[in-house]
Amino acid sequence: METILAIHLIGANPTVRNGRPYILGTTITVADIAVARVFWRMDADEIADYYDLQLPSVYAALAYYYDHKAAIDASLHSRRTLAEQMKEQRVGSRHPPLFG
Repeated sequence: METILAIHLIGANPTVRNGRPYILGTTITVADIAVARVFWRMDADEIADYYDLQLPSVYAALAYYYDHKAAIDASLHSRRTLAEQMKEQRVGSRHPPLFG
């Protein structure tokens, strides 16, 4: 008989980080960990130190990311696009443009 074991370290809750998957006990999203690994080229130990996490949590987040890569990458892309649009429109800026 086969027993399936799982490490329950990743959660999703509509009231935490807008429902994006996160490491339980924190508000650090799986996407945060993915960005640190893929774009910042940090290894798991560096990510754990940077975010003050236990190593199993980092590995769980990375495993979740690679299992849901397309959806998380699409979410990152749309959030980046929105940030660029807001920057161009100076949303939230208290000061007028310096050159304009």
